[in-house]
Amino acid sequence: MNITAAKRWLDPAHWQQRGRTALRVLLSHYVLNGAVCALGLFLISTLIQAMFGHAAAAAAVVGVIVTIPPDMAAPVRGKTSHMAMAPLIGLPLFLAVQLLRPHPVELGLLLVPATFLSFLGMAWGKRGAPVAIAVVFTTIFSMSTPAAVDMNEALLRTTYFALGSAMYVVYSVAANALCNARYRTQLIADLLFTVAALIRTQARRFAPQETDTEAERVKVAEIAAPQESELGELLRRQAALADQLQNTRDVVLESPRTPRRQRLAGMLVTVLEMRDQLVASELDLDQVRTHAGHRSALNDVRQILLQIAAELEQMADAMLTGRTPPSATDHGTRLAALRLEAQADSAGQPDNGPSGLLRGVAYRLIHLNDAVKELAGLARGETMPDLTVVRNNWRLFVSPTDWSWRPFFSLWTWRAPALRHAIRAALAVGVGYTIATLLPWGSHEYWVLLTIVVVLRGSLAQTLERRDARVAGTILGSLLAVGLLAIHPPAFVLLLTVTVAQGVAHGFALRRYLITAVAASILGLVQSHLLFAGSSPTFAFLERVGDTLLGTAIAWVFCYVLPSWERGQLAGLVRRTMTAQARHARMAVGLASLHDIDTQPELAWRLARREAYDSLSALVLATERSLAEPRAVQPPVRLLEHLQAHGYQLLAQLSAAKSMLLLRRDQLRLDEIEAPLAEAASRIEHTLTAEPGSAAASLPPAIANASVPIEALPDPFENDISPWLLRRLSLALDLSGKMRSEADQVLEQIK
Repeated sequence: MNITAAKRWLDPAHWQQRGRTALRVLLSHYVLNGAVCALGLFLISTLIQAMFGHAAAAAAVVGVIVTIPPDMAAPVRGKTSHMAMAPLIGLPLFLAVQLLRPHPVELGLLLVPATFLSFLGMAWGKRGAPVAIAVVFTTIFSMSTPAAVDMNEALLRTTYFALGSAMYVVYSVAANALCNARYRTQLIADLLFTVAALIRTQARRFAPQETDTEAERVKVAEIAAPQESELGELLRRQAALADQLQNTRDVVLESPRTPRRQRLAGMLVTVLEMRDQLVASELDLDQVRTHAGHRSALNDVRQILLQIAAELEQMADAMLTGRTPPSATDHGTRLAALRLEAQADSAGQPDNGPSGLLRGVAYRLIHLNDAVKELAGLARGETMPDLTVVRNNWRLFVSPTDWSWRPFFSLWTWRAPALRHAIRAALAVGVGYTIATLLPWGSHEYWVLLTIVVVLRGSLAQTLERRDARVAGTILGSLLAVGLLAIHPPAFVLLLTVTVAQGVAHGFALRRYLITAVAASILGLVQSHLLFAGSSPTFAFLERVGDTLLGTAIAWVFCYVLPSWERGQLAGLVRRTMTAQARHARMAVGLASLHDIDTQPELAWRLARREAYDSLSALVLATERSLAEPRAVQPPVRLLEHLQAHGYQLLAQLSAAKSMLLLRRDQLRLDEIEAPLAEAASRIEHTLTAEPGSAAASLPPAIANASVPIEALPDPFENDISPWLLRRLSLALDLSGKMRSEADQVLEQIK
């Protein structure tokens, strides 16, 4: 192992790859966003210090720091209201903390309800969470300033806090508008990197299996677990893509009025179609992999997929560096040749048997190849997208920017995760504050509370991840800060350090919290040194580490208080998944899809498709988080994995059926498939949405007759493909029955 690691570290290609990765990080949207935030902090603090002095600048910096969390790459529309929410709520809290600093008991009585009310903002999801954190930061960072001598000083400091916050709101809105064009490019590039990683994972699924002998068949059975692991990794990649897509949609699809914006929006729409093609490429793959005669063809397919992934990365790299992306390689000829190769390798087998399945896989990958060429054309400015599709996506898939009261009214049930997390956080802050005030270094109780707030998450898995990163990051960051302060640098260097640390901490908060923890520790120690000049750096280091260990311990303990175990949320996620799959089936293969292509039902199908992917991804992520929970409260993970796998396969079958209806209508006998389509859509919807324990209905005759060996089906490339469509419907109905059975078992076991 050591020899292998040494060889890797001595390999120039290894360092070249690390260099590319580092450059991608430096050119990413989250690093740019962090740099913009840091620049705003520097400009505002410098301006206020020049106008009003050091004390005013210190208070204004606190206002800037607590306003920064919601400032991310976002649409221009709604940015002002989003940024102003935290300062408006936090301003009276800041003043109240300033007035109560001499009264520790009253201050504690304020902190607990303020934390509770702030964390209720988590009910608004990804949009509300940064605002909730920013409001809590307001109370905590208000404690980090020197105690006010009297009411006038408290009011003056609050005024400078408000000035810093207001100036940063204006700055952030302007900076977001100026960086909007760059953010669009960076988000699309980041999306291409994610898709490339997904394709690499998909390529591993094309490894052939030898099953010519009974012994080899036993071997295939023995490696079933690794195959499930491959599919699990694929599902996690799909979930990561779904999680990333919405923020990209919100920015890239906003007002695509210029040709450049339209091309980027077209690239996003193309990526959405590529996801369907990748899912459909899984169809029949397990059967194809078991035939030794397909080994060469599968190896070719795997190499093509790896080349496509590399080309997507090259395209993204070029976009990040402002270069013209290279033209995409056309793999269509190689994919088309697989049909002849499959016929030659499977001599003696029926031409429309396993070879037909392999040719079907190759045919679906041809669409993926065409999508990559379309991406390259859009990135190079050589083609323009379908503006009708872009406008429809703009209208349908961009998140609303107004603040609705609906999440607030949905909070007030005992099992609501946001309510339980708010209670848990308030209790943890109360206990942490009480202990911190009794410690010899009680002047830094705010660091204990800050650690609790940033470590304590809504799930145990996220809390454990934050706990470890917070401790390691604090130790490393504090050591770096102590080393810097020990050489007594000038004030300008310290101010620059605070600025850079703030930018790094904000930029990596959602990407890699360990880096954020290191930067936050440097920021906290250096800023504390500026506020309380003359303190010993070594003692500050010991205090900081002690406070961090105490805060993480309290957060860890309280994550078991009123816990929101994943099994409590899984029932709703399972029902959401089943409902979304049912609606997608109705929209994908219902009669509307047969008669009204490219009209309003087509848009309804796209919305249903998004919800099917999003609901399945949410189920995958929740199941993954549950693995960190105590065994006694873990849900039936194996059943959930089977449910997810069958949901993924159902999406693949329906995507293939939809592709036939969209792209190969001239090879279908529409009058003969109309009734089976309507019946299949109705049966799948009924099966997936039926009450637990409902028996699955028998297959319709036309579809039941399609459940014949593939050798009896006509050639899918030269004849009518209606039997193949009916086969897809038959397999989809079978999968819906399996999903119903597995969902019933999951719901029964997590009662």
